[in-house]
Amino acid sequence: MKLDRYLLPIVFLLASFQDAVLYAQTDVISQVKETIKAGSAKELSKFLNQTVDVTLDGGPQSYSKAQAEFIFRDFFKQHPPAEFRIIHQGTSKGGQTFGIGQYKSGSETYRVYMKIKGMDNQQLVHEISFAKE
Repeated sequence: MKLDRYLLPIVFLLASFQDAVLYAQTDVISQVKETIKAGSAKELSKFLNQTVDVTLDGGPQSYSKAQAEFIFRDFFKQHPPAEFRIIHQGTSKGGQTFGIGQYKSGSETYRVYMKIKGMDNQQLVHEISFAKE
């Protein structure tokens, strides 16, 4: 009986923590969505890890956060956003948060895939790819 009195608050606390983590992951994806929608490489870089794997119609390349900002600045300049929306987001069986979106620029459409990982109490993009559909 005494154990039940202590167990219930612990279960509640753990459930609340899990909800907070899920909210943080969802919030990062929505913030990244807004920066991509605006075509702002500078704002996007705020959500990138110190090293990020970037794929833009080719093989993945590892860049520093600063290099990735320049890469995305050029990409957004050459392919200005007309529309960007998140199609699906979730967590893999291994606990990896991800988002899949669709980016439109003029007559071109790109499938966007991003992986989010926790780093120093922050959720950051570790991998992002834009593949032409």
